[in-house]
Amino acid sequence: MKKHFKRFRARGVAGVIAMAFAAHAWAVDPFTVRDIRVEGLQRVEPGTVFASLPFRVGDEYNDEKGAAAIRSLFGLGLFKDVRLEVSGNVLVVIVEERPTVADVDFVGTREFDKDTLRKALREIGLTEGRPYDQALADRAEQELKRQYINRSLYGAEVVTTVTPIERNRVNLTFTVTEGEPARIGDIRIVGNKSFSEGTLKGLFDLDTGGFLSWYTKSDRYSRVKLNADLEALRSYYLQRGFLEFRIDSTQVAISPDKQDITITVNVTEGERYVVTGVKLEGNYLGRDDEFKSLVTIRPGEPYNADQVAETTKAFTDYFGNFGYAFANVEARPEVDRVSNRVAFVIVADPARRAYVRRVNISGNNRTRDEVIRREFRQFESSWYDADRIRMSRDRVDRLGFFREVTVETAEVPGSPDQVDINLNVVEKPTGSLQLSAGFSSADRLGLGFAVKQENAFGSGNYLGIEVNTSKYNQTIVFNTVDPYFTTDGISRTIDLYHRRSKPYEDQGGNYELITSGGGLRFGVPFSEVDTVFFGGSLERTEIRPGTNIPAAYLAYGSRFGYTSTNLPLTVGWSRDDRDSAIAPNAGRLQRFGGELGLIGDARYVRSNYQYQQYIPLNKQYTLAFNGELGWGKGLQDQPFPVFKNFYSGGLGSVRGFEQGTLGPRDVTGASIGGARKITLNAELITPFPGAGNDRTLRLFGFFDVGNAFGESEKVRAADLRTSAGIGLSWISPIGPLRIAVANPVRKFPGDRIQRFQFQIGTSF
Repeated sequence: MKKHFKRFRARGVAGVIAMAFAAHAWAVDPFTVRDIRVEGLQRVEPGTVFASLPFRVGDEYNDEKGAAAIRSLFGLGLFKDVRLEVSGNVLVVIVEERPTVADVDFVGTREFDKDTLRKALREIGLTEGRPYDQALADRAEQELKRQYINRSLYGAEVVTTVTPIERNRVNLTFTVTEGEPARIGDIRIVGNKSFSEGTLKGLFDLDTGGFLSWYTKSDRYSRVKLNADLEALRSYYLQRGFLEFRIDSTQVAISPDKQDITITVNVTEGERYVVTGVKLEGNYLGRDDEFKSLVTIRPGEPYNADQVAETTKAFTDYFGNFGYAFANVEARPEVDRVSNRVAFVIVADPARRAYVRRVNISGNNRTRDEVIRREFRQFESSWYDADRIRMSRDRVDRLGFFREVTVETAEVPGSPDQVDINLNVVEKPTGSLQLSAGFSSADRLGLGFAVKQENAFGSGNYLGIEVNTSKYNQTIVFNTVDPYFTTDGISRTIDLYHRRSKPYEDQGGNYELITSGGGLRFGVPFSEVDTVFFGGSLERTEIRPGTNIPAAYLAYGSRFGYTSTNLPLTVGWSRDDRDSAIAPNAGRLQRFGGELGLIGDARYVRSNYQYQQYIPLNKQYTLAFNGELGWGKGLQDQPFPVFKNFYSGGLGSVRGFEQGTLGPRDVTGASIGGARKITLNAELITPFPGAGNDRTLRLFGFFDVGNAFGESEKVRAADLRTSAGIGLSWISPIGPLRIAVANPVRKFPGDRIQRFQFQIGTSF
C-alpha cells in the first residue's frame, strides 16, 4: 500500500519565515498525535528534542503548533535543518545536527600563548565539544583581532579554516599574520603654559621608545596605560594649585599603514589657587580638636588635591573607628576667582552607628576559613571599627596566599544599624618544586633543589626542603612553621639542617667546616607589628683539617677539640613595614637576633642587629639606608668560636672587596672573619634609562662602609673600608639579581679587590 506524506521543512531562519507565508500550501487538518519519532540524531539526546516540542502524544496537532516546534528546535542552536513529516497520526521529526568543534588550533601566533587565545575564545562560546556556527566563527575572528589590538598589533590578519572530519565534526584553524606592532611615534601635550612639555611627558609610562623598549614595551599604545598616564598628568596639576585644571580631549591617530601612532592631549590649566583657610561644619561627635588634627590641608600653600582627599578619607576612617560606617564627609571649596584664592569647608554627617552582623569570606577554594578568620581583628556582633577592618585586610594580605584581597561593607536589608563585612580573596599557587642552577662571583656554580609549600593542605602551615650546592657551601635544610601553634598566635618553627662549608676565599685547600643540627623556635606576637622569637637548637660542628687550613682553625681545634657539640639558646625580634620584600620603595625593617651558648663544648654569646629604611623622594627615586652590627664574645675563659665568626666584604656588606676577605687574617694570610662586624650602606635607586617607571629593573648608586674585627681588636673608624659605585637591580624570572661595579675609596695594603660582583637573591 502506497503511503502519502505531508511534510513541513525549514532551513535556517529564512525557512522559518518562508513557512509563515506558505502556511496554506502546507496546511494539514488537525489530528490527535498517536506517536512521535525523531530521526537524524547523532549526539543530541532524544529527550532534548521532546522537551522542546509544544505537544505530546495524545495532544491535538495543528499547523500553528508545527511552526512553533520548528522555531523551538532551531532556537536550541544544535540543528542546521529541521523537518516535520506526518504519516497518518504519527509525527516524524527529522533533524540534521550542526557539526561539533573537535579541535581549535592556531598558526602563526608568536605574541600570545595558544592557551591564552583558547581561553579568550572559550569566553565567547567557541571551544571543543560545542556546536559549530559560522556566526560564532566570525565573532572568534573579531575577538582574536581585539586581543592583538590590545598589544598594538593593529595590522594583524586572521583567516579561519574549517576542516570537516568523521562523525560530523570539524577542526578549526585560525591562521594569524601578526605583522609588526604599531609604535608611538609622537606624544603631544597642547595648552600647557606653566610646565614644559618634556616635564609633563616625563610623567607618562608611555613614550616614543628607547633602547630598552623591547623589554618595557613602553612605545606600544594601550588605552589602559594612557588612562593611567592621563590620571598622573591630572594629579600633577591638582597637586600644584591648579584647582580648575581639565583635560579637554585626547586624540589617538594611527597612520594608514597601521605602524605609527600619534597621541595628542589637549589641556586647560586654569589659574593657580592658594588655600586661605579650612573650617569644620557638621557633627563631629564632640571631638572637633581630634578631627582638626587630621587636617592635612595647609593654609597659605597652593591647593593640593591629594591633601584634600587625604583629609576627607582620614575623617571618614576616623568616624569608622567609632562605629559610624556610613559617615558622609564633603570638602566644599569656596573659590575667589578675583584673587585666585580658595577656602575649604569640611562638612561632616556621621549618620548612624552600625554593628557588624557577619563576616563573609569567599574565593578561598583551598585555604580553610579558619586560616583567614584568625587574622581578623574585627569581630562579629561588635561595633563596626574601620581601623580594625583595615588591619584585618592587611593581615590577610600579608599571609602571601592570595593575589588579591578586597573588603566591602554591605548594608543589611531591613536593619539600618547592621552591616556585613564581605572579604573576597583570589588564591595563588603557594607550592613550588624547583630545580635550579646559579652562578655567582663568590660561590661559582651552584645547583639547587627545593620543595616548598607555604600553605600546606590549606592549613596555613609552611613546609620546605632545600638542597643547595656550590664550590664553598653545600646545604640540606628541612623546616616547618605552624603560625598558630596556639590559638593566641604563637608560632612554632622546627629546623633540621646539615651544612658543609669553608671560607669564601679559595686557598686551594680541602679543609671544611661541617655543621649539623636541629632547632625549635617560637614566635610570640607582642603587638600587631612586633614579634619576639625564642628557642634553642642542638648543633654539632666539626673542623675537618686539610691542606692549607688556616692557623686559627688549627689553634682552636688543638685547644678545644675539632668537634664541638652545643645547645645554643636563641632570642630575636622583628618589625617589618616595608611596602615590598623584594623591591621596596618605602618603609622600615628592623631585626635583632641573639644566640647564647652555655651548654656544650663552646661557651659564647653572639648577636646581630639590622636596620633598613626606604625613603621615596618621588615617584621615580628612592633613598635607601642599611645598617648592620654584629657582636660576639667568648664566655667562661673561652675565646669566641672561630666557626661562629662574622665575615665582611662583597655583596651584602662592602662591595668592591672580595667576598668575606675583610677583617682579621691568620699567619697563613687566610681571612678568618671576626667576632664583630660593622656594615653601613646608602643607595640612591633610580629607574633604568629607557625603562620608564618600571620598578623591576632599576639602577642604583651606592656608598658602603664596613669591616670585621677580632674579639680582642679595638673597633676604630680609621680601620673601616669604604667603596662607592653603581649597580643594577632586576627582578628576573629566576630571582632578584643584583650586579655591582664598585671602586674601593679607602683600602689598605693586602686588601683583595673585586670591582665587579653579582649574585641572585642578595639585598644590599
